[in-house]
Amino acid sequence: MQPPSEPRSKARPTGTSSVPASDAQSASAVAKTAISLEYASLRYRGHCPLGMYITPSPDNLLVWDGVFFVHVRYYTDAILKFRLLFPTNYPDRPPKVVFITDVFHPLVSQQNGSFNLAPRFRPWRPKEHHVFDVLHWIKASFKKHALDKLTEEDCFNKEAHRYNDSTSSFAALATQSSMLSQSPSALFDHDHPSLAGRGRHTMTFRDLKPEEVSTLQSRVGLRPWNEDSS
Repeated sequence: MQPPSEPRSKARPTGTSSVPASDAQSASAVAKTAISLEYASLRYRGHCPLGMYITPSPDNLLVWDGVFFVHVRYYTDAILKFRLLFPTNYPDRPPKVVFITDVFHPLVSQQNGSFNLAPRFRPWRPKEHHVFDVLHWIKASFKKHALDKLTEEDCFNKEAHRYNDSTSSFAALATQSSMLSQSPSALFDHDHPSLAGRGRHTMTFRDLKPEEVSTLQSRVGLRPWNEDSS
C-alpha cells in the first residue's frame, strides 16, 4: 500500500533542509549564544526526550540533525531522521523542523518534509518556548492523543489527517512508514528517493559485519544473542 499523494492547496510549506553558510555567518551574537545555550541545556534531565538524539552540524551552528526512535502506537519501531534549522534572529523566531526520512504523518509535508509547529506554538514566545519544547512536541505528535486533536487547517498532509475516517487504513500507512524507515536505503542513505534535495544527514548509520557486532557487544558487556535460547 502506498501513501496517497499530498493534495494540492494554496498554502504550501516553504521549509528547506539546509541553511546557507552565509546565514550562519550573519547570525547575531545573541542568536549564536542562544542556540549554543539551547544545545547545552539538552543535557538536563527531561530536556531531550527519550528516544531522541541530537547533534549540531560541525559546519553550521544553525543546523542540528536528529534521530527519533519511535516506540508507541502507529509508528512503533520507526527510525526517523529530522533536522532543526535556526533563523539568524533566533530566539525571536522559532526553528524550522524538516524530516529527512519520509513519513506519512498529518503534520509532515510529503512534498519537502516540513513539520508544522503551529498547533503547539501559536504564537512562538521567545522567553517561554525553547528547543526542548520543540523536541517534546515532535515526540508527542506521534501519539494518538495528539493526532486526535489536530485540525485539518494545521495539517500539511491533508490525506493523513483523514485517518479518523478509517483508523485501520491510517494504521496500515503509518506502519508502512515505519517499515520503510528501517530499510537499508533509508537507514543507510543509499539512493533513497525521500532524501533527494534534503541534504546529507550528519547522523549516519552503517551495516555492521557479524564480527563488528560481536566486538561492540563485548565492549558494552552484552552476551551474543542466541535465537534458540529461551
